[in-house]
Amino acid sequence: MEKFIYDYFAAPIWSREGYNIVNTLVYSVIAIISVYFIHKMIKGKIAFDENFMKGVLSFVLLGSTLRALTDAVDGGVFAPVTPVHQAILDSGIYAYGYFTVTPGIYIVTAGLLLVSMLILHKKGKPGLLPYAGIALWLPHFLLILPFMQYWIHSIPIFILAAVPWFAAFRYFRDRTYSLIVAGQALDGAATFYAIDIFSSITGIRYFEQHVFSAAIGALGNSFFIFYLIKIAVGFAAIYILKKEKMEQEDRYFVALLLMIMGFAPGIRDILRMVIGT
Repeated sequence: MEKFIYDYFAAPIWSREGYNIVNTLVYSVIAIISVYFIHKMIKGKIAFDENFMKGVLSFVLLGSTLRALTDAVDGGVFAPVTPVHQAILDSGIYAYGYFTVTPGIYIVTAGLLLVSMLILHKKGKPGLLPYAGIALWLPHFLLILPFMQYWIHSIPIFILAAVPWFAAFRYFRDRTYSLIVAGQALDGAATFYAIDIFSSITGIRYFEQHVFSAAIGALGNSFFIFYLIKIAVGFAAIYILKKEKMEQEDRYFVALLLMIMGFAPGIRDILRMVIGT
């Protein structure tokens, strides 16, 4: 059992190989169970409205930035350009490890989110959740800002994500649900551009770590098909959510999960790419 755990869970982390079919399935089951219990725990106690979504998405931004910061430190790009950067390098707080990469980084980010929600709830100011997330995110973004030498390459990705998002907004006439397409398209566009285009231009090689998306990219020897599938998934999800008979709060919860599944890896991939790690 110990060898099994090391081979399929620990080794892929330390070798930077990413995912395999075993840990993918296990992580997926754990995530589904966790989401189910979180939903049961907070339903009726927290309003699943647009402000709550903004709050959660601000912590998604934080988690993706923390992950990119770890990549910058691990890749040797993060340099002591200021005393603060030097102190961070000396502390080893963002060194590559179980709690700074997937799945640990999700646990850390979720923990920060829940603690923030609890504190704001006790103070009677739950509406400040988006600001709490941004306040935690901004210092980390400023830390990696000096190393974004390839920032111009983020522009094509945002355009590739904006076009289907705008189409979804015009078609469904719903600002909230259209963000599902925005997140999915951002993830697909970031993967496609980083692997197919950015790697060829800069010589910095990227590969898809997730099992199923890697298989999709291998089908046509290009990840453009992955980008198109992600857009299609986003549109299909909105259509089903609007047609399905369920409570509005449940719709928003599912929509939020789909946004997270797109924005979290998409933002991390963009940040990693513009840093060059």
